Amino acid sequence: MQNFIKKTLFPLLILCLLNSCGGLSETAKNQPVNAQDRVKKNIEEGRGLKITSSVTNNNTGGGNFQFASSNALWRATLEKLDFIPLANVDYAGGVIITDWYGDTASDEEIKVAVRFLTNEIRSDAIDVIIYKKRCVDVNKCQTSKVENNTNNQIKASILKRAAVLKREAENKKKKD
Repeated sequence: MQNFIKKTLFPLLILCLLNSCGGLSETAKNQPVNAQDRVKKNIEEGRGLKITSSVTNNNTGGGNFQFASSNALWRATLEKLDFIPLANVDYAGGVIITDWYGDTASDEEIKVAVRFLTNEIRSDAIDVIIYKKRCVDVNKCQTSKVENNTNNQIKASILKRAAVLKREAENKKKKD
């Protein structure tokens, strides 16, 4: 009996496990090259960032899809930081990080990072972090986190703009 298990069932089990690792996965050659076609295919297949009703306290059944273009906090943040080049924008990860920005005559530059903690427009929805880099020489730079009122001013500005954007969207929805 042990011989039967070793020679027949064990290889069969291994074969099944190996087959399940990659047998049904989609390869890159099956993905459309054009970004618009990929987006269309992903939407048709139900992929994307899905906020369920338990997270949003919206008991409509099913899911509520939330994308960057319809998120008031996201849009407000991009509007308020539009004067600084962006280094990293990740909607799924909930973060916007700017590139280093400063006056050419100054030896100081700043970088702003905004972390999104929720989609709701409230005081604890986002976290604004500012970093300052001071370079005495090209190879001698010191980076520090800025802990002053500027963080709160940026945060308040984003939240105010997000509230306006949300109100405008609601008014537009009522008209339609």
